[in-house]
Amino acid sequence: MSERLYEPTIKNKHKILISEEQIKRRIEELGKQISEEYRDKCPIVIGVLNGAFVFMADLIRELTIDCEVDFVKISSYGGQRVSSGNIRLLKDFDCHVDGRHVLVVEDIADSGRSIKFLEQMFSDSDPKSVKIISLLLKEGGAVVDFKVDYIGFTIPNDFVVGYGLDFDQKYRNLSDIYILE
Repeated sequence: MSERLYEPTIKNKHKILISEEQIKRRIEELGKQISEEYRDKCPIVIGVLNGAFVFMADLIRELTIDCEVDFVKISSYGGQRVSSGNIRLLKDFDCHVDGRHVLVVEDIADSGRSIKFLEQMFSDSDPKSVKIISLLLKEGGAVVDFKVDYIGFTIPNDFVVGYGLDFDQKYRNLSDIYILE
């Protein structure tokens, strides 16, 4: 087995908020819940790039139902710690959602703007249902009303990285979730 030569410096400087073990257990629970609620259905699971790709990969492996997979890419941070409030569509989903159950997988729900943007995207189609799954729900960050149907963890209003979440495209590869000081 080869030795890992690169060890991200954040591990030595910042506090772990949610451990890899906690994440794994919660995703197993979410997978069971979603599989039960979508038994005998084949939902389309649409991941929001780039942040949700790690969470989504682990989540769909916990599903015991058939599902299809697609992705959408939006941007609102642009390398900053605070959302600009301006959501841009960088990649649209490719699947046909009319008459289908859609599960949108987000890494973090904070201001609610991204979720509202995504809901608006689906309003031009006719899906049977659209539900939002978010690994993290940030307390006190909402600037618009929004609903998340499946929540992994509720966290304080801190900037977090790891497990797909980034700061300026770094730290996505960390197994735990850290508070970035």
